[in-house]
Amino acid sequence: MEIERGAVLLKLLGDRTRLSMFKILESRDCCVCEFTAIFEMSQPAVSQHIRKLKDAGLVTESRKSQWIYYSLNKESEFYPLMQDILSHFPSQEENLKNSLQITCD
Repeated sequence: MEIERGAVLLKLLGDRTRLSMFKILESRDCCVCEFTAIFEMSQPAVSQHIRKLKDAGLVTESRKSQWIYYSLNKESEFYPLMQDILSHFPSQEENLKNSLQITCD
């Protein structure tokens, strides 16, 4: 990996919200409506964070019915590095339990 590309990825994950989103995606796929509940943010704000992760190739999307779900891109050349980085942070399961009392309608 080039230093420049590594620096861009680390800067991208230097944002607390994006790092938390990325850690959550390590354990489950999520849609934007779930992230809006978890982070108590507007849909456009969440979408901007997701777009940055997607543009970097760290996140992929898949459509399930009318919803788009996001997941970690395990095919990315950066996935092994991202796994190592994520291993140093605590699980986000508590945030998920507390925030995901919603359904996307």
